[in-house]
Amino acid sequence: MTTGDPSVLDRRALNRSLLARQMLTERVETTPVAAISHLVGMQAQAPDPPYIGLWTRLSGFGVEDLAGLVRSRAVVRVALMRGTIHLVTADDCLALRPVLADALARGLKNTFGRKLEGLDLAEVVETGRKLVEEEPLTLSGLGTRLADRWPERDPFALANAVRNLTPLVQVPPRGLWGESGQAVHTTARSWLGRPPATEPSPDALVERYLAAFGPASVKDVQTWSGMTRITESVRRLRPRLRSFRDENGVELLDVPDAPLPDPDLSVPVRYLPEFDNILLSHADRGRILTEEQRRLVFTRNGLIRATFLVDGFVRGIWRIEQQGKTAVLVLEPFAPLTREERDALVQEGEELLAFTAAPDGILSVRFD
Repeated sequence: MTTGDPSVLDRRALNRSLLARQMLTERVETTPVAAISHLVGMQAQAPDPPYIGLWTRLSGFGVEDLAGLVRSRAVVRVALMRGTIHLVTADDCLALRPVLADALARGLKNTFGRKLEGLDLAEVVETGRKLVEEEPLTLSGLGTRLADRWPERDPFALANAVRNLTPLVQVPPRGLWGESGQAVHTTARSWLGRPPATEPSPDALVERYLAAFGPASVKDVQTWSGMTRITESVRRLRPRLRSFRDENGVELLDVPDAPLPDPDLSVPVRYLPEFDNILLSHADRGRILTEEQRRLVFTRNGLIRATFLVDGFVRGIWRIEQQGKTAVLVLEPFAPLTREERDALVQEGEELLAFTAAPDGILSVRFD
């Protein structure tokens, strides 16, 4: 229900705003590079989810539209927000990584601090840099090489010190559709031929987050970015930001002129891939799924299941079962669906299967 107060945004208002900024109210005619830039990167622990994430957002998107960008180095896979692998443009790799340097260093200390205690980390990073620039390496391979120099230390901790303290990108074939195998790394400077930014801009990062995920609270920004000290950025930005409140009285900040659609806007069903950032980028995820649904989507071993949206909200999970040329899209709704909703999911699901499966395959949709 609406409050009647335009400064208070209810759940549906926040949902429609999020969908519009995430290019999910209708497919958008833009380039993959522009979309990835607007989204401030796409969560990319696995190679294929960004392809599905772009397919569900962009008009006429095909696999090669992204694969070609990976090969040409226009986009790269690198550890950024929350210390997780993101697919970002080359420009954003170099611009965002310095902004997140402190958060990544803090994450390293929290996870591996005791195993790295007493080490000259600058020496570890420099040694690692030389190794991966001589020959791209897996994290395991990098750790083994570093352990030759520091045999008393944990190889995995040594490799992560390099990963967190200097920008390492994953090189193809990692990031190509359907390719398997371990990620192999080199430095961003070596791969892209230019250095990271020398003047990090946390203010710009906050504004870009709000443009893609807002209106949002300071805590939401922290949840998405992994940064903890953003109050100074918010203070500097506040004179040019809009301010709202949610139904619980929490302040929500927003950039000027960003879309705030009618809460009753009709939206299509959509399929989201595993790890989609729309589910990960707010402290309060109520604008897209309930806490009960979150427990069904977020697994104990850190996976974020692929979901589908009905009326803009998470209503279930999906997976594709493939055997030979037979591919079945299996839908598991969290609650009963109307016939119209099921028909819409089948129609969109058949398009998803046509995108992901072999063109001459036997395709079907099943509700479990």
